[in-house]
Amino acid sequence: MNFVGITHSLGGLVILALLGAVALLGLLLTGGGRLRLRNELAGETRVLLGIGALTAAVSMGGSLYFSEVVGFTPCVLCWYQRIAMYPLVLVLGIAAWRRDAGIWRYVLPIAGVGLIISIYHNLIQFRPALDIGTCTPDASCTARHVAAFGFVSIPFMAGAGFLLIGALMLTLRETERAGAADMEEMEEAEEALGAQGPEEGPHLGARDT
Repeated sequence: MNFVGITHSLGGLVILALLGAVALLGLLLTGGGRLRLRNELAGETRVLLGIGALTAAVSMGGSLYFSEVVGFTPCVLCWYQRIAMYPLVLVLGIAAWRRDAGIWRYVLPIAGVGLIISIYHNLIQFRPALDIGTCTPDASCTARHVAAFGFVSIPFMAGAGFLLIGALMLTLRETERAGAADMEEMEEAEEALGAQGPEEGPHLGARDT
């Protein structure tokens, strides 16, 4: 597959990631949506983390393709986004294998920082005058080497990845909280039954006599 084909394939995945992220965030903003996520994704920790790990892996692979195969020199902001994205491949992969729902506490801030950098990077590509001096002449942050479908640039791809990972972590937080609430209710019910047991025994015995 040539450069144009790979770029458009990545652009298509980016659009799917954006649609998925927007759908999840939209559901999380409403009470009915959160209830639906709890019911449909309860116990799907490995699936959510696996999608996050796959998203990070595709983002990493795309960035390495552009720098190591095509030959684009990563700018300073590109490196910052790489620093935020690359470790998530391993972190989310291990978390998915271990079904570690609590990992959202560590992944969400990293994805948030990466998203902020991506947004700023996209902004200065459209408005170079807003650059605060981050760029260097040999690796410009404002140059747009890729524009799949006319708008999907390299930082846009990274931002979509961070956004989807963030949305997945927020969804995971919701399902984890729902599971904890259900567990607490079960424990309270068991304690209530245990407290009633000794009191009911004598009454049953009195009826038998």
